Amino acid sequence: MKTMTISLTNEGVTLTAYLLDASMAMPNMQIRPAVLVCPGGGYRNCSDREAEPIAMAFLAEGYHAFVLRYSLNENAVFPRPLNDAEEALALIRAQAREWAVDGDRIVAVGFSAGGHLAAALGTMGRLRPNALVLGYPCILEEISATLPVRIPSLEKQVDAQTPPAFIFATANDARVPVRHALGFASALDAAEIPFELHIFQDGVHGLALATPVTSSGNPALVNPHVAKWLGLCTAWLDRVLRGVDSA
Repeated sequence: MKTMTISLTNEGVTLTAYLLDASMAMPNMQIRPAVLVCPGGGYRNCSDREAEPIAMAFLAEGYHAFVLRYSLNENAVFPRPLNDAEEALALIRAQAREWAVDGDRIVAVGFSAGGHLAAALGTMGRLRPNALVLGYPCILEEISATLPVRIPSLEKQVDAQTPPAFIFATANDARVPVRHALGFASALDAAEIPFELHIFQDGVHGLALATPVTSSGNPALVNPHVAKWLGLCTAWLDRVLRGVDSA
C-alpha cells in the first residue's frame, strides 16, 4: 500500500491517500472505487476515530481511501470547507489514472459535521461524488447553535444531481437528533433520489465503526448492532456503483 499526504489550497487542509497495491492475482481489482472520508468533530476538529479507521475499513473492502482534513473553526465559514471537499474530489478524479481510481465510483463518506460536509458536496458541489455515505449527519441549520460557524440547511439543497445516499443514525442520539437524518432522507425521497436509511434504536453520538477499535476505551462507543452499518453500506454500494466484481 502507498500512502501520501497532500496539502491543499486552504491553510492547514490536507488530503491523505491510502492506495492499495495492484496484484495480477486480482485482475478484477486493477482499477478500484474510492472513498473520500470527512471525519466529524463539530467543525472544530477532525476526529481521528472517524478518519484512518474508516479508511482502513473501506480498504479492507477493496476501496482506495482518502481522508480530508478540512477547514475548521473560524476558517470553517461556508463555503470554505465545501471548497476543500471540491478540491479534494477534483484532485482524485484528475489523478485517477495514476492512482488506479475509477473516477465514476467515488463515494463521499462523512460523520456528524463531516456528514454535513459530505452531504454539502453531494448537494451544493460544483462537482459531485457518485454516492454518499452519511453517519449520524448534521443536516439542519438549527445545529449551527452548537457549532463555531453557521451552516447551510442541506435538506433544502437536494436537487436532481444529488447522488444516491446511504444514511445511518440512532434514534436516541442526544447530540445530533435523528430528525437530521430523517429530514435529508425525506428531501431525497421528494426529489426521487435513491437512498437507503437505517435508524438504529439505541446508540450514543459519534459511534464511528461502533467497535472497540474506534471506542477510545469507552464502552458506550461499542455497539455491535450499530456496527452492522459497514456491511450494510458496502453491500449497498456494490449495487449502486455496479461495482466491485466479487467473481
